[in-house]
Amino acid sequence: MTTLLLTHATQTAVEVSSAAVGEPTHGLSAFTVAIVAHILLFVYWLGGDLGVYYSSRFIIKPELQPETRAIAAKIMVGCDMAPRFSLILFGASGVTLMYVGPLGEKFFATWWMLALVWIATLTWAYLSLQEARTGGTAAHRFFHRADLVIRYAAAAVLILVGLYAIVATAPFGVDTNPKWLGAKVLAYGLTIVCGIMIRRALRPFGPAFGALLTTGSTPAVEADIVGSIRRSEPWVYAIWFLVALAAVLGVIKPGQLAF
Repeated sequence: MTTLLLTHATQTAVEVSSAAVGEPTHGLSAFTVAIVAHILLFVYWLGGDLGVYYSSRFIIKPELQPETRAIAAKIMVGCDMAPRFSLILFGASGVTLMYVGPLGEKFFATWWMLALVWIATLTWAYLSLQEARTGGTAAHRFFHRADLVIRYAAAAVLILVGLYAIVATAPFGVDTNPKWLGAKVLAYGLTIVCGIMIRRALRPFGPAFGALLTTGSTPAVEADIVGSIRRSEPWVYAIWFLVALAAVLGVIKPGQLAF
């Protein structure tokens, strides 16, 4: 399925580029490379998320030894790196795709605007990486709060921009009916909201899992572990739906003939 999606998207990119510039496009270009990178982020996002979900099935099994469940937790944390950074890079990847696309000049006046987007994105990625690496240390609190503030701000901006692009006739002066793009931006913002809600649902998990490893299993500990994961699952399913929706919108572009 991933191969078919990649092939279709690449063919679409070539057709759109050719129509825009009036001549055929052959081989690699900045546009097709940007499309491939964008789709790979979809792949690693959903693929990594499935790994996290599958690993969590073993964590909530009380019949397994705590050591076995601890290994499953390490695998889950490792798998989570892919969706964590795919989400962060996804926005900048989409902006890059617009910039190098056939209608890029309608979106950006200069290259440094794109550079600012990537600087902000890489800063966020660094903070998120440090949050993941500094667990249990004094610095973790700072990186966790910084990452969370960015997520709240990014979600709010993306949701507002997405809704505006859907409602407005010519949002930001773009007259090519980019409502599909507004819906895609809205879906992206909502995935960040879902991620925040997953974090809130998993708050009891850390202390409960620590108690499992130090003092052993008790009904209260198991209830906190299983309950926190179960409460996070609806938000996980919502992310899967929203990511798939963003992929469909990006490929089909409903209501628009090109770009």
